[in-house]
Amino acid sequence: MVAGHLSEKKGYYYAVLNCHDAFGKRKTKWIATGLPVKGNKKKAEQFLIEARRDFVEEKQLTDESLLFSEYLEQWLEIVKGSIAVTTYSSYCNAVKSIISPYFRKKRVTLKKLTARDIQEFYLDELKRVSASSIKHYHANIHSALKYAIKLDLIDSNPSEKVTLPKKERFVGQYYDSGEMNRLFEVSKGTKIEIPILLGAFYGLRRSEALGLRWDAIDFGKNTITICHTVTVCNVDGKLTLVESDTTKTKSSLRTLPLVPFMRERLLELKEEQEENRRLCGRSYNKEYLGYICVTEIGDLIKPHYLTDSFPKLLEENGLRRIRFHDLRHSCASLLLANGVPMKQIQEWLGHSDYSTTANIYAHLDYSSKLDSAGALMSGLGIKSL
Repeated sequence: MVAGHLSEKKGYYYAVLNCHDAFGKRKTKWIATGLPVKGNKKKAEQFLIEARRDFVEEKQLTDESLLFSEYLEQWLEIVKGSIAVTTYSSYCNAVKSIISPYFRKKRVTLKKLTARDIQEFYLDELKRVSASSIKHYHANIHSALKYAIKLDLIDSNPSEKVTLPKKERFVGQYYDSGEMNRLFEVSKGTKIEIPILLGAFYGLRRSEALGLRWDAIDFGKNTITICHTVTVCNVDGKLTLVESDTTKTKSSLRTLPLVPFMRERLLELKEEQEENRRLCGRSYNKEYLGYICVTEIGDLIKPHYLTDSFPKLLEENGLRRIRFHDLRHSCASLLLANGVPMKQIQEWLGHSDYSTTANIYAHLDYSSKLDSAGALMSGLGIKSL
């Protein structure tokens, strides 16, 4: 029988049990008795005795029969407090929906898991998902098994012996200057006008555009600083909005010039928001006062709203269908087409390293190929026509 005691919280009794998690670490488990403190002490004490007697501690992870699927879900609970909410959400989606169900059916234990088991899982998943998804699953499995080694649950990491599929080269869709200007025209006055301008001209990611705040705009120095993001993720079955003073990478934290047309539009928007706040009075949502991308009543424009509304806007106005993120690619393609060096594009987009930019956009860098062709012709003494 586990140890425990009664505790009072908001006028009610709670049974607090002192137990261990599956990793052998001490923890407390609070169980609501539903009994008000006043006049129910004996009933609460009886409840505690029964709770202590009936409580069964989690299976210890040193058990030889522990399934790999069981271990993965326990590992998720352990890392939950040490990683970002968005990262935890990503781990959960992969582990609970894909990885764990597969290995649970196979009844593979943690101790007997082999590289072949993992390889077969990847091959099976490749029938329905891309190589990028496989690499995401692999990152989860590798991290979980690395932690198992740290706890002396296994001697080696079988995921290190598998062969990962080659990642397909991504080729995004791009709007040309004509399509971009048409997009600016049809989006003017809509709720998603500003996110579109930010995505197309500055190449901002969705999270960066929606996370832009007024304090990041310096109208005196004419600069715009990308330092805050807004994302949404699924945490324990509930969609959660995550506002963060961090960006995707350190390089994503960047300061860009506030060009005249954007400066003018933002100043207009600032006046519009102040007028909306005055007109709405108490009905205006003051929770997101610092944000640029809000509705007429002050609600923050949510990521899923932007994702859903953008293709509808394109379809309604006869524009070619692209993703919102493709505005970022369109920005890069226009920069390249107008002679901006790849290094400067890397800094404009906030990529962590040059290779990322080069790998994505090298096929668009036609001007540098013309320069190379000219150099070869000159070196060979071939006259151009």
